[in-house]
Amino acid sequence: MANSLTHNSNTLDSGYRDIEVRPLSSAIGAEIHGVDIANGLSTTAFEEVQRAFSDFGVIFFRDQDLTPEQHVDFARCWGKINVNRFFKPVPSYPLIAEVRKEPEQTSNIGGLWHTDHSYDQIPATGSILYAREVPDSGGDTVFASMYAAYDTLSEGLKQMLSSLRAIHSSRDVFGPQAYQDWRDESDIGDRVGNAAAATQDANHPVVIRHPLSGRPALYVNPQFTLRFDGWTEDESRPLLEYLYQHGCRPEFTCRFRWQPRSLAMWDNRATWHHALNDYPGERRLMHRITLEGVALEPV
Repeated sequence: MANSLTHNSNTLDSGYRDIEVRPLSSAIGAEIHGVDIANGLSTTAFEEVQRAFSDFGVIFFRDQDLTPEQHVDFARCWGKINVNRFFKPVPSYPLIAEVRKEPEQTSNIGGLWHTDHSYDQIPATGSILYAREVPDSGGDTVFASMYAAYDTLSEGLKQMLSSLRAIHSSRDVFGPQAYQDWRDESDIGDRVGNAAAATQDANHPVVIRHPLSGRPALYVNPQFTLRFDGWTEDESRPLLEYLYQHGCRPEFTCRFRWQPRSLAMWDNRATWHHALNDYPGERRLMHRITLEGVALEPV
């Protein structure tokens, strides 16, 4: 079982020549060094960054001085940008979503385990998050590998899950009632809106064949998955709760401590993440760009 969790870094990072790759844990995540995104990457360096993204599920860059235009340019190197329909956009930059918490606010965005845009029929490939302002301490983001979560299931459960599909929805998180509850019970304010757009449900395989790596990955998440297709919510809950508890086991995770000018890019098809809300009285301002994806196929 241990071998299924590890990257085997002796082989994974040995082929990198133009960048330096430093794994953050045995299951997921790596910091990329020797890259200046603002000045552009050579073809070889960008290909190696792409490979690291596929290998590690989430990659991190430190000390990147990026204007919003350069953030957009970097995102476009990866593909078409998906404009988030619920988050407030950065003024004058509609392609960038603002992820913000003010000192007087108590609620944060992304504070539960989830994967971005699983509620879309064609889920997002990934997200690129850039730190503009961070608290003196706290506000880390934790990531979990859905490769590791799948690999460590029993063969019997793998076989069962491979035949299932699940229903995902934005309604309970971004829909009219959820938005009203947020406004009544918290101080989410104008950071999230457009509740009328939370109308569609999506049906995805519970175990996907990852479109880049070809590896099987678990594809349910606590925030947006409602139930298994053909099952009631009551029938689905026990198995989903087991998968949620299993998916965030510490040995499947890495934790990233943000600094100003840090950038993270994660694969929404292979990871979960959640932002820690442990910095009362401090400001945290992040800029996020999301990338269009492809339809997900079962194993």
